[in-house]
This record gives sequence, structure tokens and C-alpha cells, in this order.
Amino acid sequence: MTPPHHRTASLLPLQGPRPWHLVAPWLLALTGCASQVRIPDLASASQPRDPAWALRAPAALATSPAAAAHVDTAPSLRATPVPSRWWALFDDPLLPALQAQALEGNLDLQAALLRIEESRARLGITDARGLPQIGVSAGYARSALSADSPLAKLHVPTTPYDQFQWGMQASWEIDLWGHQVQQSAAARAQLEATQWAAGAARVTLSAEVARSYLLLRGVQAQQALVDDHRQIAAELLRLTDSRERNGMATRFDAAAARAERATVEARALQLGQQRDGLLNALALLLGEAPHQLDARLLSSHTFPPAPRDLSVGVPSDLARQRPDILQAEALLRAATADKGAAQADFYPRVSLNAGWSIATSHASELGNWDMRQFSVGPVVHLPLFDGGLLQRTLTLSDARQRSAAIAWRHTVLKAWHEVSTALDACVNEQARKAHQEDAVVHSRVALDSARNAWRAGSTDFTTVLVAQRSLLNAQAALAETTTASGLAVVSLYRALGGGEDEGNAPRHVAEVRP
Repeated sequence: MTPPHHRTASLLPLQGPRPWHLVAPWLLALTGCASQVRIPDLASASQPRDPAWALRAPAALATSPAAAAHVDTAPSLRATPVPSRWWALFDDPLLPALQAQALEGNLDLQAALLRIEESRARLGITDARGLPQIGVSAGYARSALSADSPLAKLHVPTTPYDQFQWGMQASWEIDLWGHQVQQSAAARAQLEATQWAAGAARVTLSAEVARSYLLLRGVQAQQALVDDHRQIAAELLRLTDSRERNGMATRFDAAAARAERATVEARALQLGQQRDGLLNALALLLGEAPHQLDARLLSSHTFPPAPRDLSVGVPSDLARQRPDILQAEALLRAATADKGAAQADFYPRVSLNAGWSIATSHASELGNWDMRQFSVGPVVHLPLFDGGLLQRTLTLSDARQRSAAIAWRHTVLKAWHEVSTALDACVNEQARKAHQEDAVVHSRVALDSARNAWRAGSTDFTTVLVAQRSLLNAQAALAETTTASGLAVVSLYRALGGGEDEGNAPRHVAEVRP
């Protein structure tokens, strides 16, 4: 019979502390540390006050009867939501087709969509790091000791032997204070920022297509004016030559007429170059080769009228509809999450590791349970000294967060200034257009009077040339003002964040091959 004291001794190991009992106090202490982590609060970032949208009439409307007569043509604002396809307000049949083609073919937009895929993959990688990692391994090795090794001198066999092994390993880092959560939040915010960057690219693309299209129509309108004045210059030159042959005009009059015709021809060449440049700019925006759109765009020369009713929403909606503001906000949230992850780096990391395998020198024993070996238990890593690396990392993340907050505030303030400037431009360009229309009317009357007086011999040819040049300048200025009125509307909706909505985004990305 076993002595009583022997029985007591055999029970002592069962009454002592188990390994888990030794680890538990450490885990409780580390959990207490987790409550000390302070996650930065995004709500603490202040936002500028909302402005009020208003159309400020220029002083010229109050002092000029001619401009006041056209005050009823000034655009009016509506508090309705900003249309996603605002270019339809121009009532042009070709512009919507160009916008749709640009949405599908623009290469900058395609690159922006690919960056979304990259950010989504980074988010998946970050999330995967917080999940348990499980792997299976198997191996074979044939080994032998050197006959001159110390073990061989102790009579350890030096004959070659086989080593077979297979097993599983698992590890999982317990995210006690949100290090992994903050990293995932940062990656998710980066993904949102990339998505809003693609939205900003769509807004910019829509505005650039409309801007280039209106500039092209404006150049074509000026080309039509130059064609009319070319005929006028040719007629004046013919009359001047005839009067010079009959002794009714001087050589100066003929030379001045020829100089005027040369000036008109030079202006025609300049406008032709501008037209070709705009045609190529539109082709590039649509992802087409040079001159691929010439047949479509040159078939019409009508300048689309600027819309009078402008839906601008309310100021408080601007921060929710401009993609660049939403992108800056997402980058601020990403920087905030990075700062939270940097704070969590100061605290210990706890991982649970486990491994199991079968190792034998005979392949037939790979299924023998007695050949197993295993290990399981927690691993705690506590940073004690790193030369200030963690503190510098926290300082860097804090500076980046404050910089992102400033960038967000600057983006919001810049957006409000752009909207205000575009609203003022809409009214001022309309008033300027009214002045230019009156200038064209009076210049045409002056030219007709100068021609009649010259034919009657009561004035010299210089008066006719001055009147013709004045009419040409007035008509060119009117065409420029008409173009500027349309461009002001484009700038307004670009500032408001209007553009193609997500439902009509490209459903595929073009394959680019090297």
C-alpha cells in the first residue's frame, strides 16, 4: 500500500497554480491598460460657418439704362437640388452625347477607378491581418552527422537518417485596445477618399468637356463674324480700287483697304488654330485620337444659350455634394485613425500561438499519434526601449492629422469662394453681354452712316475703316461675352460639385496593355 505521505505528494502538482492561472493576471492588467488609450475625436475639428447664396447685381445695372433694360434676362437661383446632368440645361443635342462618351473613354477617369480597386485591396489586406492565421506545413530532410563532430566523438551514430514532418500552426493577435481596429478604420477611410477622388475626377471631366465645347462654339461664332467681315473688306477694296482708277480716291485709301483685308485674314488664321486646338482637346478628353471628332463637331456652329434658371441647392448641402470636400473629410478620418493606432502601439501586444505536428524518421509512422509534438500558449510583447521610435511615430501621426484638418477646412472655404465667384460671374457676364449687344447695334449704325457718307464723297475712307473695325471689335466682344456667360454657368456647377452620378459610372475599366 502506498504510504499516506506519498499520496499527498502525488496530489501537490494538481493543487499548484496552472500555467493559465499565471497568465491570467497579466491579461487582466493589460486589459486595464486598454482603457487608457485615447482615440482622437473627429468631431473636435471645427467647420467654417455656412454662407448664403446670393446674386449680387453689378453697379452697371443701376446706372446704365441699356443694361437695366435687359435685367429681366439675368439668371435666377432656385433652392432645388443641383442636377447631376447640369449640362442638359444648355439645351444642346450634342453636349450630352459628348459627356457620356467622355465618361466611358477618358483615361484619367479610368486610372481613378483603378485606384479604387487598389484601395479596396489594401483594405482587405489590413482586415486580414486581424484574423487568425492558420497554416499547414510538411517537409522531408535526409541528414547525417559529420564523423569529426563533437557528437560523433560521443558515439552518436553518423549514419544518414530520414526526417519526415507535417503539422499545423495557428496564431492570432488579440486586439485589446483597438490597434487593428484603427488600422482597418484608416484603410476604410482611405478607400472612401479614393472613391470620392474618382467622383471629383468625374466632376472635373464634365466641366472640362462642357468648357471646351463652349469655347469651340465661341470660336466658331467668331469665325462666322470674320467671314462676314472678309466679304465687307473685299467689297470695300473693290470700291476703293474703282474710285482710285476714276480719280475719286487716293492711293492711301486703297492701301488702307488692303491692310484691313489682311488684318481680317490674319484673324481668320488665328481663329482656325484655336478651333483645331479645341477639337484636339475634346478628343483627348473623350479618349479619342486627334481629329476623330472633327466631322461631328464641325457639322454645327450654333452656340447653346446659357440657362436662366439655375438650381444651386442650399449652402449646407455643399459639404455633402462636393466630392473634393468629402475626400478631404475621409482623409481626415484616416489620419485620425492612424493617430489612434500610433497611440495603441505604446501598449503590449498579446498573441495566441499554437502548433501541432508529427515528426518521425519513417514515412510509415506519419499517422502514428505517438509521434506528435505540440505547443500552445500566449505571447506578450511589451515595448521597453526603442530610442523614441514610438513617440516620434505618434508625433508624426498627430501632425498629419492636424494637417489633414487644415486641408479639410481649406477645401470647404475654397469651395464656398468658388461658388460665390461663379455666382457673381453669372450676373456680371449677363450685364456685360447686354452692354455688348447695344455696342453692336450702335456700331452697325455707325458703319452704315460712314459708308453712305463715303459714297457721297462727304468723308474720307478712314472713317469707314474706323467704323468697320469698331463693328468687328464689338461683335467679337459680344461673342466672347456670350461664351463667358456659358463658362460662368459651367464654373458654377463645377463649384457646386455637380456631375455624373454614381448610377451612371462606367461599369468596366478599359484594359491597358504595355
